[in-house]
Amino acid sequence: MNSNLSSSPGRSQLIDIVALRTCGIFPVGKEPSIRTLRQWTKLRRIPHHKVGHFVYFDATEVDIHIRTKLKVPARG
Repeated sequence: MNSNLSSSPGRSQLIDIVALRTCGIFPVGKEPSIRTLRQWTKLRRIPHHKVGHFVYFDATEVDIHIRTKLKVPARG
């Protein structure tokens, strides 16, 4: 039986930090650096999944989290 996890309904695809940066959830030309994403992961500011010593992200989960919880107040 060949089943592809990425095409299964209800399943989301996990991506690495480089793919997260370029997946389209950040504005073009204003993507955070790899260093920033690693810092956010370390501080638990964005959701991530650890598999062994590898860290993966669900792009839709990160997008929803950033849009609802990771707000930066305006300077004033």
